[in-house]
Amino acid sequence: MARIRTVRLTLEAALMLVASRRARKPLTALLLAGAVLAVLLVGAGPASAHATLTGSEPADVSVLKTAPKQVTLTFSEGVSLADGSLRVLSPKNERVDRGAVTRAGGKADTARVRLSGKLPEGTYTVSWRVVSADGHPISGAFTFSIGEPSATSAAAPSAETSADTAASRLYDAFRYVAYGGLALLIGVAMFTLACWPAGAGLRPLRRLLLTGWTALFASTVVLLLLRGPYETGRGLTAVFDLSLLGRTVTGRGGLALGARLLLLAVAGILAARLATRLRGSSEARRHGSAADAAPPAHPSPAPRADAADRPAGERQFGTGVYGAGVLFAVGLALTWAVADHAATGIQVPLAIPVSVLHLLAMAVWLGGLLALAVALFRAPAGTVIPAAAVARFSRLAFTAVVVLVATGVYQSWRQVGSLEALATTEYGRLLNLKVAAVVLVLTAAAFSRQWTAQLGHRPQPPETLPATAPQRTRLAQTVGAGAPSGGDTTEDTDADRPPAAADSPAGSDSPSESGRHLRGLRRSVAAEAVLGVVVLAITTVLTGTQPSRAAVESAAATAAAQAPKASVAVVPFDVGTPNGHGRAQITFAPGQVGDNTVEAIVYGPDGGPSSVPELRLTLTHRAQRIGPLDAKLVDRGGYWATDRLRLPLPGTWTLRVTVRTSGIDQVTVSKNVTIRPLPT
Repeated sequence: MARIRTVRLTLEAALMLVASRRARKPLTALLLAGAVLAVLLVGAGPASAHATLTGSEPADVSVLKTAPKQVTLTFSEGVSLADGSLRVLSPKNERVDRGAVTRAGGKADTARVRLSGKLPEGTYTVSWRVVSADGHPISGAFTFSIGEPSATSAAAPSAETSADTAASRLYDAFRYVAYGGLALLIGVAMFTLACWPAGAGLRPLRRLLLTGWTALFASTVVLLLLRGPYETGRGLTAVFDLSLLGRTVTGRGGLALGARLLLLAVAGILAARLATRLRGSSEARRHGSAADAAPPAHPSPAPRADAADRPAGERQFGTGVYGAGVLFAVGLALTWAVADHAATGIQVPLAIPVSVLHLLAMAVWLGGLLALAVALFRAPAGTVIPAAAVARFSRLAFTAVVVLVATGVYQSWRQVGSLEALATTEYGRLLNLKVAAVVLVLTAAAFSRQWTAQLGHRPQPPETLPATAPQRTRLAQTVGAGAPSGGDTTEDTDADRPPAAADSPAGSDSPSESGRHLRGLRRSVAAEAVLGVVVLAITTVLTGTQPSRAAVESAAATAAAQAPKASVAVVPFDVGTPNGHGRAQITFAPGQVGDNTVEAIVYGPDGGPSSVPELRLTLTHRAQRIGPLDAKLVDRGGYWATDRLRLPLPGTWTLRVTVRTSGIDQVTVSKNVTIRPLPT
């Protein structure tokens, strides 16, 4: 609840600041976005457990007559094991577990460790820490006793203490950085390739793209180093343990992080080569333009248009670049999907591709939005931003939002499970906040589309060409401040352009009207960027929160584990003689299908235990016509019992109890008892 209140207050603060006048300044939106993300990083607690302990042998707080040979744990989903995942401590705080932690029957949702041959009587502490199937560590402890309970000096860490370590906090923080780097890397690249190819020459966009790649690469390296301490609960010095790092890189989470590093390294090398080639082509065109200034000795074709002068959306890169970019983006998204919520639970083959689409749509939308904000606020003076490029991104963002909604609905159904869980679980409440934030972003996006449409509908000035020599023409519909004068994307000058071409034709928007449209677009894009970062932060918190469906199942499993371990029937009787009445208390443990231990105690008229010469018990399952089964109770000196009564079916069984209080006085009475099915 504290985490949800933090997110809600942060969202409200973001909205208030966006609405303020300060948000109209160029850098305020991006600074505010960073502040929002920082607040959420501080306010987010450790990740919740995504698997729960559903059973153990011996059971918690159980008292055993003889020492067990092993300890077995069962979880609600598959878990990963490591050295020290399961420890058993004696009353003197000494390790009594022996050998490696293994599986019980080869099942992935179990953990088993053998115990020493001779164990003294007393209370033993079992401490465990495993990694759930979606990569999040879980831990806990419980006790059992041999003979009689005793005082113990064993101190097992609690689940909260073992999860809230310096390594876990750093790991969670760099997960945010990784998501932000992914959004920048994919979003800025898509904005450049699909919306404004000429923007590849804009220095602020190149820096933003490099920032995304650097943030994602550096955070992945840190996450790989911290993965081992994060899973085992050890301190930060464990990052220097090469054996722990070796086990990390062979696990599913480590393999995903390693694949991500490899993809980023290959992409960095290819991008550097492509940038070198583009710079070479730009230099060649620049020299060619200088040569065109002199009268040509021989007729030649018209010079090629520079990248900055191409219409928005015209391809500057080859098909191979676009194909490699798509494969790279899908591969990056897969490194998240195969090691997160999508890899566990129901419909995994469908959930993984849906998760990939959801992540890519988020990156295209949010990263592209930040790229547009940087182009509007941080572009050098005189840089021309075609209105067609803004309109193209508007359509791309709309498509991304449609994909986000469609995949988000499926993921919500898969992770939440029911409408009730939206209000009763932490995951559901965070999801409600995310939906509210997305609605606000879409509202801001609607205003951006309106401003973009007004800018795009401005009449186009007539093109004029100088009479002396062919010159490259400038795009008519632009979004920017002032005329170009040497920005990163163009080198043209307007010295030879007639005055009529520089002014708006009759009937067009006035300069003040155009400036108002541009300011409106900047404000709405700033609001989108801030709220988009909030959405990204909430999404990151969601990935570290136990899904509602798993939380409900875990609660049910916990309730079942805490349910009474026996079925008890109290059978009153009266043999018809003075002081010949009383009651028989019959206990079936564990009171479920299979072998049961039966103990029967007879209480006399005074309410105290009473010895009787004979006590017989039979059971009948009338619905299935099974029985009567003779329990064959044996007098144990003060009570009657049997160590093994096998009951083949669950349901209601009818007990027939015969109590003989003397050589000639006896009575037979009946009572129903419910036998539970085996836990699934």
